[in-house]
Amino acid sequence: MPDPIYAEDIGNYWRTSRTSPDTWLEKAKREIGRAGGNVLRDAFGSEASGRAAFMVEFELGGDLFKILWQVLPSRSGDDRAARIQAATALYHDIKSRAVSAKWLGSRAAFFSYLELPDGRPAAQATAPELLAAVPGWMGGMGAGRLLGEGG
Repeated sequence: MPDPIYAEDIGNYWRTSRTSPDTWLEKAKREIGRAGGNVLRDAFGSEASGRAAFMVEFELGGDLFKILWQVLPSRSGDDRAARIQAATALYHDIKSRAVSAKWLGSRAAFFSYLELPDGRPAAQATAPELLAAVPGWMGGMGAGRLLGEGG
């Protein structure tokens, strides 16, 4: 089993801000809106084990996207700083993808977060599961045609 990754190990955004996680989440939602999207729901959840994550689900360009962003555990026990770090990183990820969407389109920019019919983001699916979902995304065009097979 690999060693756990702690918030302090990442370094980016670690104790660089005192802005609340809720503020960063609101800023992220505004970026989705500026890109033409509609936020359907957002949440923060934690388990008794200490695992925690932010979730943002939104519609953009006719597709549904779901972002699950883990709050890394803090080696030093500074859970507030870890939540701020995660929310800050989530905001910057959404902002950069929203800008990319202007050039590449929303599906390309946010593809790893594309919500599958079972509710999981595409990044959590296996390659065969993604290929099985292609007909719905392509308006009935089969995966074989997409991959250049047959007529």
